[in-house]
Amino acid sequence: MAVRLTPDRPAFVPSHAMVLAAGLGLRMRPLTQNVPKPLLEVGGATMLDHALDRLEDAGVTDVVVNTHWLPEKIEAHLERRAVPSTVISREDDLLETGGGITKALPLLGEVPFYAANADIVWRDGPIAALLRMAAAWNDDEMDALLLLSSTVRATGYDGDGDFLMDPVGRLERRPERVIAPFVFNGVQILHPRLFENAPDGAFSMNVLYDRALEAGRLYGIAHDGDWYHVGTPPAIAQADAEILEREGSRVRLLF
Repeated sequence: MAVRLTPDRPAFVPSHAMVLAAGLGLRMRPLTQNVPKPLLEVGGATMLDHALDRLEDAGVTDVVVNTHWLPEKIEAHLERRAVPSTVISREDDLLETGGGITKALPLLGEVPFYAANADIVWRDGPIAALLRMAAAWNDDEMDALLLLSSTVRATGYDGDGDFLMDPVGRLERRPERVIAPFVFNGVQILHPRLFENAPDGAFSMNVLYDRALEAGRLYGIAHDGDWYHVGTPPAIAQADAEILEREGSRVRLLF
């Protein structure tokens, strides 16, 4: 069930979430040789804790975290954290994004839930991104709602983007040889019905996004804060410097 929050927050906010923390972090080697990527620190906290902090702030009470590479280190780290409550979904074989969520689906309930990558960092705009997403969620029209960042403004990202978005938020895949205005930043709301007849074993969430696209049920919302694509060791230093600089500027403004 969803938590009911104060009048200035959306009436519906998912109470459950999944944090995807099972990746190998190969592009981060040698840093991830002995430390799983979600436990690397950026801006004064691990990337895993950045995601959990945002979920806690939104009112999420129960989080599933999947593990694969150096799982005991992530699981030991989570034992030191009381809120939100976390349950481990350990993957002996790497299941990719779609397979990982499908495996954990029995732990996530029967209503929409958040899912977030554990190897990204995002900072909120004036209103928390997770609450903006909850307010935008329309159960009658959506099977998935993706948080999107500007392709050209995303720190550490040098790709061609993922999606075009119409005025009401419906998404379209980037055409070939076109730079799309939006890149999926790894945060989303998903309805369990999206996973009906999902493939067995390992598969990408893109398989299910394409199904939702065909049905007109894949939507997006533009992120109005910062997003850091932390894919390589140099990207850590860049994101770390920007986060600490902006946090310092915010503190100076408060005082």
